[in-house]
Amino acid sequence: MKAVVLLSGGLDSTTALALARAAGHECYALSVDYGQRHRVELDRAAAVARALGAVEHRVVTLDLRAIGGSALTADVAVPKDRATDEMARGVPVTYVPARNTILLGLALGYAEVVGAFDLFIGANVLDYSGYPDCRPEFLTAFEGLANLATKAGTEGAGRFRVHAPLLKMTKAEIIRAGAKLGVDYGQTLSCYDPDAAGRACGRCDSCALRKKGFAEAGVPDPTPYAHGASGEP
Repeated sequence: MKAVVLLSGGLDSTTALALARAAGHECYALSVDYGQRHRVELDRAAAVARALGAVEHRVVTLDLRAIGGSALTADVAVPKDRATDEMARGVPVTYVPARNTILLGLALGYAEVVGAFDLFIGANVLDYSGYPDCRPEFLTAFEGLANLATKAGTEGAGRFRVHAPLLKMTKAEIIRAGAKLGVDYGQTLSCYDPDAAGRACGRCDSCALRKKGFAEAGVPDPTPYAHGASGEP
């Protein structure tokens, strides 16, 4: 079975790719260069796609800086050193307007081209649920749209399914699942604000959740941090 996997080069999407492969899917990885400040993640995505045996890895360029509205696509500071309860309140400034709708739309188009009906996304709602486009209601709604808005769907060639295998897993559970499948998390980047050498800042929300996940999973953190190592920024 062919599947398109959205691959950012981060911890979650990498684990989603590993799980899709383990389930027997022939995986076509799709990354998007949308003008994100942490675009070094695209280099990590290429390495991950090779390591996990993706049939193909495509990168689509779409400059969302033209819209802005996010700390990842505009001149807005990335929040640092926030407590977990603070992260859980409201939609964070690192939310990119309509990003998952756009990314899934591109994945859907790619799926039609390669003849795939399974779309994988590393969406997760447990560690903190500030992103509205990571909710199960959104993913269900997009799946319905996919089957209404495509030639393949309307002609009955197959039924599109949106898979979010990490949706209700904690970061620790995600890391344990990937570790069992042999995922090298040292190849991944989760940081929203890496330095010029591509090292994680260790202080943004994403870094904090990643470090917490490794600690709770009991798995050594292989992340190179800008001011330290092994989860000690």
